[in-house]
Amino acid sequence: MKTYAEFLNSKQFKIDCDGIAEPYAISDALFDFQRDIVKWALRIGRCGIFADCGLGKTIMQLTWADNIPGKVLILAPLSVCEQTVAEGQKFGIDVTHSKDGSATEHITITNYERLHMFDASQFDGVVLDESSILKSFTGKTRNALIDSFNRTRFKLACTATPSPNDYMELGNHAEFLGAMTRTEMLSMFFVHDGGETSKWRIKRHGQSDFWKWLCSFCVMMRRPSDLGYEMGGFALPDLHYHDIRVDVENTSEFLFALEASTLRERLTARKDSVKERAAKCAELINGSDDKWIIWCNLNSEQDAIKSRLTASCVSIAGSTPEKKRLELTQSWMDGPVKVMVSKPSIFGFGMNFQHCANMAFLGLSDSYEQFYQAVRRCWRFGQLNPVNCYVVTAHTEGAVVANINRKDKDATNMAENMVHHMHKINEKNIKQPQKVSKSEYHPVAVSDGDWCCINGDCINEIVNLHDGEVDFSIFSPPFASLYTYSDSERDMGNSRTYSEFYEHFAFIVEELLRVTADGRLCSFHCMNLPTSKTHHGYIGIQDFRGELIRMFVDAGWIYHSEVVIWKDPVTSMQRTKALGLLHKQIVKDSTMSRQGIPDYLVTMRKPGENKKPVSGKLDHFAGDPSTIQYTGDKSIDIWQRYASPIWMDINPSNTLQKKTARENDDERHICPLQLDVIERCMQLWSMPGDLVLSPFAGIGSEGYVATRMKRRFVGIELKKSYWKCAVSNLREAATMASQDMLL
Repeated sequence: MKTYAEFLNSKQFKIDCDGIAEPYAISDALFDFQRDIVKWALRIGRCGIFADCGLGKTIMQLTWADNIPGKVLILAPLSVCEQTVAEGQKFGIDVTHSKDGSATEHITITNYERLHMFDASQFDGVVLDESSILKSFTGKTRNALIDSFNRTRFKLACTATPSPNDYMELGNHAEFLGAMTRTEMLSMFFVHDGGETSKWRIKRHGQSDFWKWLCSFCVMMRRPSDLGYEMGGFALPDLHYHDIRVDVENTSEFLFALEASTLRERLTARKDSVKERAAKCAELINGSDDKWIIWCNLNSEQDAIKSRLTASCVSIAGSTPEKKRLELTQSWMDGPVKVMVSKPSIFGFGMNFQHCANMAFLGLSDSYEQFYQAVRRCWRFGQLNPVNCYVVTAHTEGAVVANINRKDKDATNMAENMVHHMHKINEKNIKQPQKVSKSEYHPVAVSDGDWCCINGDCINEIVNLHDGEVDFSIFSPPFASLYTYSDSERDMGNSRTYSEFYEHFAFIVEELLRVTADGRLCSFHCMNLPTSKTHHGYIGIQDFRGELIRMFVDAGWIYHSEVVIWKDPVTSMQRTKALGLLHKQIVKDSTMSRQGIPDYLVTMRKPGENKKPVSGKLDHFAGDPSTIQYTGDKSIDIWQRYASPIWMDINPSNTLQKKTARENDDERHICPLQLDVIERCMQLWSMPGDLVLSPFAGIGSEGYVATRMKRRFVGIELKKSYWKCAVSNLREAATMASQDMLL
């Protein structure tokens, strides 16, 4: 069985090196940062390289593949395959381009569309070139890649900066590389604000560990200096955008042509303005002696511009045969042809067109990634001239360029944010991978009279209590909800699975049994937990209460009693928007409708005879946190109410002030145990002078009531802001208790 220290160590995120050790065969022609990244990637074995265009991803992935024992398959866009073969020849690395599913050589490359021809099990390693193809988490290609190479030991995913729109692409990369499923990543590190249009964002408490986790299998760089290397010749030239708006004939029923506002309207405006846009684009290019590339979105745009160009040009469409495509491309890159006309979907990924510094977008799709990648074919490291990018649109298309600029700003901000969080860890890991460790443990205790409150780990601190010293324990246990309250591995909520949570919680269950006096009780307040499709794959309820009961019984406790605490389902529906509580669901399909989830107060008893009976009248604590009133000899009336298996009269708002304890908006709302519940438990199962324990003290609710009712109290709380609030509440309770005695 693990010790507690060993268990905590197992909860930490570590860099899992499952690759191969040195020596490596790496060409001296690689730059320092390229060599170090390749060595790191070989040590890791399954990793991602997010390097901006022109930083040499092709030679890095080829060198990686060359060092992998066994066969390696490289998957790439069709237009990139021959370029990769040529790049390998420059560095003495043989790469075979296979179009029929055969793979007899060490390194084979093929395009993604031919994946179904290959038997993934015959490869020891796989490389995804332009791995942003994984971004579509519902796509068939994404699923095929993950499923086909699920058992492949060595994996490398290479792309430029991931999608600027959200973090889903990172989750898909993590799933392909075997680091974590996309669903697990969302559950662990992200929070969703609700609503169909809302996006996932990183939990504040989870940010540090998220970036550490990501750096354990990915390296992110926009320039060599991001990883502490000299820039050398890696400096981008200026990029100049030119927004050209074309007037078109008004064919609408309105006096003035209206700008498009919807996707359908934009498509219509583009189709209706092909001739005017093509004529304007031709004016830019005719008479120029420079090389140009014209990006189109529609076949009609390609035909229109080709017919208007006087300069020599080639036009490459999706239907152009592969051999002819290569010949035409070569005639433009190295031959006399001045202009190439094509689409981003054909040449927008992976190609090196640094020989060209002029481009025009005659047509645009609504994909920012396609636009970004097309621009980076020319504007990339190795380009020696300023790059001019002309965007030709009709005035009826709407704010197309403004949308591009907005998305470009979003992409830049996300990339810079990723580099900001990752570069120090990446730089350290690439030079020498190290385990991620947490800060040292330093508990703090405050005591005053008959109470003591400790800021620390309850499992570490409860060992200081003597066997049988505690008369009664009461608390609300945490549950698995990662990074809700803190980023500490000592936080039981920071568990990747419920199994890990229960393994953690088992330590405190055993200690509670040891410190509790024979025949005395321990009460915990809990509820069953709803599941969701996003986090669990299904909508239902987890029997959290039952699991806790089984844990206590297995540890040697006796299942003593249980009471249901009624909660208003309307209030729960308004707060959680749970599908099963919505009225529209019972109208639509009531098989998914359910009752509200109540709270439970479960009480366990330690075996043995209680040597200090809890006897006498039941004194009534009226429920107002500021006063205690004694009702006299009404113990029978009180007992009849307390003995009910359902407590319908608990005031849900009768709790201690909690706002000051929260540190940020991402933090789950603190739900202190109602003072009514604590008071009844104290009356039923403890006496003045008894020692009450709360191992999860929170803001000190249990201690507040215990102190007001003349019990001694020990509370332990891991989160510092909660602990400070608890100390303040305990001091207030002690003052009130002393004043009551004076009265």
